[in-house]
Formats: sequence, structure tokens, C-alpha cells
Amino acid sequence: MVSAKMYELGTKKSTIRTIFEFGRKRAAEVGEENIFDFSLGNPNVPTPDFVRDAAIEILKTYEPAQVHGYTVAPGNPNVRDTLAKSINARFGTNFAVKNIFITSGAAAAITICFKALAEPGDEFITFAPYFPEYKVFVESVGAELKVVKPRPEDWQIDFDDFKRLLSPKTKAVIINSPNNPSGAVYSAETIKQLTDILKDYGQEIFLICDEPYRELAYGVDVPWVTDYYENTLVCYSYSKSFSLPGERIGYIVVPDEVADFNKIFGAIAGAARVLTHVNAPSLWQLVVAKCAGKAVDITPYERNGKILYDGLIAAGFECVKPQGAFYLFPKALEADDYAFCERAKKYDLLLVPGADFGAPGYFRAAYCIKTETIERSLPLFKKLATEYLS
Repeated sequence: MVSAKMYELGTKKSTIRTIFEFGRKRAAEVGEENIFDFSLGNPNVPTPDFVRDAAIEILKTYEPAQVHGYTVAPGNPNVRDTLAKSINARFGTNFAVKNIFITSGAAAAITICFKALAEPGDEFITFAPYFPEYKVFVESVGAELKVVKPRPEDWQIDFDDFKRLLSPKTKAVIINSPNNPSGAVYSAETIKQLTDILKDYGQEIFLICDEPYRELAYGVDVPWVTDYYENTLVCYSYSKSFSLPGERIGYIVVPDEVADFNKIFGAIAGAARVLTHVNAPSLWQLVVAKCAGKAVDITPYERNGKILYDGLIAAGFECVKPQGAFYLFPKALEADDYAFCERAKKYDLLLVPGADFGAPGYFRAAYCIKTETIERSLPLFKKLATEYLS
């Protein structure tokens, strides 16, 4: 009668969304100020004024058909040209209009790449901890996701396990840096070692870079991966950098150097067509073009991360200090991270179990919330820790 798989996906919400919805119900009972919701990566830093001003100017001065009409499937050529030039100025690359495909955010970008590349029997590899939707997206295109075990001491890559999972079925490798949920940034050494392994493997393997947090890095460099490996597809979103998660705007970079560029770009266009992701919102294409390359203030996230990290360490938690994004990924105080997160609810601390990210025994805390909320949560984390450590 209906697809059993689609019914399962539609009725079994993600753990993150379930916890978030629990928080909304609980807030109605005890008051919003008494809920410490670290579940959802929803930016709390206001959208920059220059984004608002650009949108207003466009709405007031552009022809309505420009703002609200269709663009060509890969996106407005003038916008793509502006974005390519902005990328070139930042990273010393040589991209042009033909290298940019505008999408409705990073989720659309990576799903389009999966669909464009996947053939029956293909495998995609990613590294724990990883964004849980990768599994849903990969399986939706008929491929299988293989997960490299985590390296908790620094959340870089376990290369021995990676080599074990590489096979003739491997079509692509997915990396996310700065990382959701660990906050780790893959170092230049990590990227070089990864790409050297791929070059030496003896078959064509693509590298898909999921980069919505690229601008949210704290005093560390985020390597530009096309400098290291030719068969790289970069997926980007403005959801985090410009605090625009509800507007769904991003792009895919397809370098000239990828194997059979015309075929890959054509497959991306075909995948976007099948997935109905053609014509990302026209207004927001124009807005991000006007704002391309403008700096954003990430100090609120850096401050929040330091406050939460220092507070949890003082309470007795173990955690690797985040280098970017807006997540902390501490070790749970018992082996069963689901049980730990349930116990945290007693203090109205809403946390996400690490098992959902492929790293059991840990939990994610999104610190893109009010600084005051984080400060008021610290005594509760201390009480929770005391239950385990006393």
C-alpha cells in the first residue's frame, strides 16, 4: 500500500528531533528558562545585519521576476560567478561559473552528490562520529554506508580501520570538518594522509567534503581539500555561517580536475532533477552573492564553547576541546549513553546520545544557545556528575 521504508523514516523521528520535541513539551510545564536544551544545532547568533540589509535592498529594488522567478537549474549564472570569485580569492583556486552548482543547503548538496555517484552495490565510507543522516541519504540512493570507528583521543581518523574498509566497492569517502558532533577540525596532516591513501589505492574514489561549519573554526586552519585531491566535491551551506538554517541555500563545487568533469557535473544536474532540487530559492541566491566573502562574528560560539568545556571539565567530565562548529562531545559517565542522557533529563539537561553518531559512550551538547543558559546549566551538570563520581 505504501513504502515500508518511507513509512519507517516518516514515523520514527531522529533522536535529536525527539529530544527537541520533548524539550518543547517540558518547557510548557516548567517554563522555558528552566530547560537546558543542548539537543539541536540551531544557530542562536543573529543573522548578520548585512544579510538582512541585502535582502531588503533586493526586495525593494530588483525586478520581481529576478527575485521570485525561476533560474536555470544549476543556479543564477551571475550568482555562481560571484561565488566562484569569492572562493578563488579566499583559497587561491581558479573556479568559474561552470564549477558551481547552487543547492538548497548542504543536505541537498550531499544527497545530490550521493545520487550522482551511486551505482548498484556501491559503498560510501565515513568516519565516526558522523552526522546520522548520512546513513539515510546513502541508503536512499541504493548504496551502503561503511563507518570507520572513532579515535576518541583527538577525533582525527583511525587510518588502520579506514584501510580495512576500503574495497573495490568503495565509490566515495565523506568527511565533515569542522565536525558535527565532535567539534574537531581535520588537520592538514590528516587530510594529506587520507588523500595519499586514496591516491595509492588504485581505483577512482571520490572525496565528498561536507563543510557547513567551515567558518566556525577557533584559531585553527581548515584545509581546503581540493588542494590535496583532484576527485573532490565540496558541499557548502550558509545555514551556520550566516545563521540561515531555515532558508536552505548552499552550493556544490565541482573542480575541473575531477575525473570526467562533464560527466560528473551532468550527473549532479541529473540527480538534482530527480530529487527535485533544481532552482534553489532565487531570493537567497541573490542575497548570498551580495554577502559573499563577508566576515561573520563567531566569538559568541567560541565563548560558549569555552564556558561549557571548562565547566564540564571542572565537574569531572572527560572531553576533547572543540576546535570548531558549536558542539561538545564529552564522554558519558556510564557505558550506556542512552541511559546517561535519560538520567540527565532529571535535571532538565537535554543531551544527545553518542551512539546516534557512531560513537557509543559519549554525548553531544550543542552550545549554540544563550550564554546565560549555559552558565546556569553548570551547577546541574555538577549535580549529575556527583551522582556518578561520589
